[in-house]
Amino acid sequence: MAGKTLFDKIWDMHEVKTIEDGPSVLYIDRHLVHEVTSPQAFAGLKDRGIKVFRPQNTFATPDHNIPTINQHLPIADEVSRFQVDTLTKNCEENNVTLFGLGHPKNGVVHVVGPENGITQPGMTIVCGDSHTSTHGAFGSIAFGIGTSEVEMVLSTQCIMQPRPKTMKINIEGELEEGVTAKDLVLYVISKLTTGGGTGYFVEFAGSAIRNLSMEGRMTVCNMSIEMGARGGLIAPDEKTIEYVKGREYAPQGADWDTAVAKWKELYTDADAVFDKEYNFAAADIEPMITYGTNPGMGIGITQNIPALETVEESSQTTYLKSLEYMGYAPGEAMIGKKIDWVFVGSCTNGRIEDIRAFANAVKGKKKAEGVTAWIVPGSHQVEDQAIAEGLKDILEEAGFELRQPGCSACLAMNDDKVPAGKYSVSTSNRNFEGRQGPGARTLLASPLTAAACAVTGVITDPRTL
Repeated sequence: MAGKTLFDKIWDMHEVKTIEDGPSVLYIDRHLVHEVTSPQAFAGLKDRGIKVFRPQNTFATPDHNIPTINQHLPIADEVSRFQVDTLTKNCEENNVTLFGLGHPKNGVVHVVGPENGITQPGMTIVCGDSHTSTHGAFGSIAFGIGTSEVEMVLSTQCIMQPRPKTMKINIEGELEEGVTAKDLVLYVISKLTTGGGTGYFVEFAGSAIRNLSMEGRMTVCNMSIEMGARGGLIAPDEKTIEYVKGREYAPQGADWDTAVAKWKELYTDADAVFDKEYNFAAADIEPMITYGTNPGMGIGITQNIPALETVEESSQTTYLKSLEYMGYAPGEAMIGKKIDWVFVGSCTNGRIEDIRAFANAVKGKKKAEGVTAWIVPGSHQVEDQAIAEGLKDILEEAGFELRQPGCSACLAMNDDKVPAGKYSVSTSNRNFEGRQGPGARTLLASPLTAAACAVTGVITDPRTL
């Protein structure tokens, strides 16, 4: 028999039942909850007169709707306040662990899970949020689910899911200085397009992946769904084990030794066969920037926007429509284009490594006049660490402000919106029309590229700073 992929090993361990010619019933180890996709699910449980089946496996935190300044004050927006209050009430009634607004563990759900040891190798992890794929960086099967599925997991700790196909993406070699995990994954998406991973669960492998920090691996897995994949994962190694060790919800004592022994068995067998496989060279990747209205419309920062004749004829109309929205034209260079806004944060790039990279890049420089910048930590723990390391002081000296944790300007669901027509260099995950606010124009990039743009006021190659 052929060997098994890492994905197949974890899936098989959690498969409760297989329905003939249908989906699998999959046991879920961790269920993460936030305020936006959970109210209807909890209401469904209440209508049926039942409680959360295994509350100890569920962890909640408000993040999408919360403000990133003056969090000690009541939330001004009525709808946002209602959703946050509803989450608090639902967690109290069902004995669910809640890291509420103001709690020292509050933050973006996909930052909070890993930093508290809630996320562990070999687990199945779900959340009513598409970027749950982030947790795959630990060698887990993690994916986003819909509201009806949230109710299913709350009530049974299981979910019905069709088994996806498997894909392997190998990236070998060393990334150049100034090239980050964000650039790596934007490069892959630009090659495979936003539909290239549809129907697949992706394992990222190769020396370039192994050389990434855990924060970098989370960035890669976070963005895996932007190529249409169901999720992404990376085999756990010593870096993974060292990251998890000692965190609050990680196994302790003899349980830790038992867990580590199991985690070391989580790898793809040498003779395992994937449904699809791609190979890329790290040396081919430079700092990336998007120019259009989906994450696949990205190029190396020194390159020009593709000429119309290089685009498939069937896609040319939508291509031109996208460029019209962005105010760009085919063939133009990106370097030197004016920017108005910079956003550093989100579940993609709101970790301490990201804040550290941005702060070190702007140290001794000044924010460009006319640029509005929001530097938003992914959690209170990240915020506290940034202050302890002196990063907040560096940012303030350069004219930046370290805000309070939240999803912030990743999406236009809170007060942090980019005005219509303005150009925003964003370290988040999506650049759809209106994603950061009605009419806002978003350019996805790494924290290093965002820093270069923030101090120059134009699109700038971070390697030139």
